[in-house]
Amino acid sequence: MPVIIFEGPELSLEKKERIVKEFTQLATDITNIPKEAFVIFIKENSYDNMGQGGILISEKLKLR
Repeated sequence: MPVIIFEGPELSLEKKERIVKEFTQLATDITNIPKEAFVIFIKENSYDNMGQGGILISEKLKLR
């Protein structure tokens, strides 16, 4: 069973559904593995739990 892992920010249900649908289709098109074989994990991370350049991303977004 092939596994695809997407790790990113918190997403709406609609965006998660689109990721699952489109990633699965693309992987199937490339590998010729049936879409039913794919498992996709979506790992959501709060911007309070991510940092870049020594600063929390939630703080960087406030500075915009």
